[in-house]
Amino acid sequence: MSNSVTIKVPARLHLGFLDLSGDAARRFGSLGLPLSGPETIVTLARAHENSAEGPDAARAGEHLKRLCRHLGIHTGHRLVVEQAIPPHAGLGSGTQIAIAVAAALRTLHKMPLDTAADAILLGRGERSGIGIASFESGGVIVDAGKDDSGRQPPVVARLPFPDDWRAILILDHNQNGIHGAEEIDAFRALPPFPAASAGEICRHVLMGVMPALVERDLPAFGAGITAIQSLIGAYFASAQGGIFTSKRVEDVANRLATAGATGIGQSSWGPTGFVFAPAAQAEAIVRKAGSLPPGIETRIVRGRNSGAEIHATALNLVGS
Repeated sequence: MSNSVTIKVPARLHLGFLDLSGDAARRFGSLGLPLSGPETIVTLARAHENSAEGPDAARAGEHLKRLCRHLGIHTGHRLVVEQAIPPHAGLGSGTQIAIAVAAALRTLHKMPLDTAADAILLGRGERSGIGIASFESGGVIVDAGKDDSGRQPPVVARLPFPDDWRAILILDHNQNGIHGAEEIDAFRALPPFPAASAGEICRHVLMGVMPALVERDLPAFGAGITAIQSLIGAYFASAQGGIFTSKRVEDVANRLATAGATGIGQSSWGPTGFVFAPAAQAEAIVRKAGSLPPGIETRIVRGRNSGAEIHATALNLVGS
């Protein structure tokens, strides 16, 4: 019997919605990519009483309590959030910590994983299915959006992200993206998404991004991502104050593009921005883009072609 379980789940880039209005019977649909970092890492152990510690521990602890009630588990646990994806940054932190805690609890108690059901229980994945799909496996993911059944969006394509490409993240530590009630209000206030824009995005995904991945054509991949992001950013501009939530992230992204990067965009509501570059040139592109404003950080990361990591141990942490 395992006394301790550690789960590592990846941050993800949300590269764009396919159809925000759902005129074709499926709403949202998403294009996304899990990353090599940052990660959320949680360790759950049997204990005499419940406790939660570490970054984002309060939210993780509430998830644990709700899951225990739902699954009929009455024993104590020690929950340690060893590392957390930055919250409200557009990297999927909320979904990832929820499904990490759920997977840890189920694994510890020898229950089968049910990622989609647990995500619904914990209020995650209400629009995009990329975060949940990233738990199961990696690569560039396309989900087909939601119909009226209430099921999680089906993954209709999953293509490996080339090992010799890199994503350059642009993080703004002084600003949050729209989230929670503000996000719900923003969606309600936005006008219907133009059918022509949805069609154009789907064309860029099917005829641009996907074949570029198969052919390992980074310029074509970047052109498709930029086109998708331009359409999505223009639609959300009235809610987030422009194409980008953070003007400083936008400035750095444009400088990176001028320095040789491609595929400029913002993940979800931001403020995290991104560009893509060949692995051999990524560091030089970052240097060429110049100094960063206070609070802005760039990180060069790999695309992740595998899902979450689950490690069960026999260490006895009871009472520790």
